Amino acid sequence: MRFARIVFLVAGIYGLLVIVPLFFLEQRIAHEMPPAITHPEHYYGFAGLALAWQVLFLVLAHDPVRYRAMMIPCILEKFIYGIALVVLFAQQRIPVAVLVIGSIDWIFVFLFTAAYVSTAGADRA
Repeated sequence: MRFARIVFLVAGIYGLLVIVPLFFLEQRIAHEMPPAITHPEHYYGFAGLALAWQVLFLVLAHDPVRYRAMMIPCILEKFIYGIALVVLFAQQRIPVAVLVIGSIDWIFVFLFTAAYVSTAGADRA
């Protein structure tokens, strides 16, 4: 259970550090990675949704056994983004730097899966 707590605490804190700045970087991102953001509602919708997931990770860190079922969508969330990165890179639609940085989510796929497995049966103990 301690392993799961640490994994989700690290994921939540890391995610907050990465996601919160997005709310202040729209113009800079548009300038440094053209084209400009033409649908800010999608940009801020993504940032808000991603921020909500980070809060979920922190809730899971508080009591991973109680919220164990929520680990499954957490794994899926990280897996889907990881697959999207691979596909976009294969299509030459993102640079290698985006693939490498985004691949941190693959690490979390494995850690979340290990946390899920490690908490099996803990609620019956």
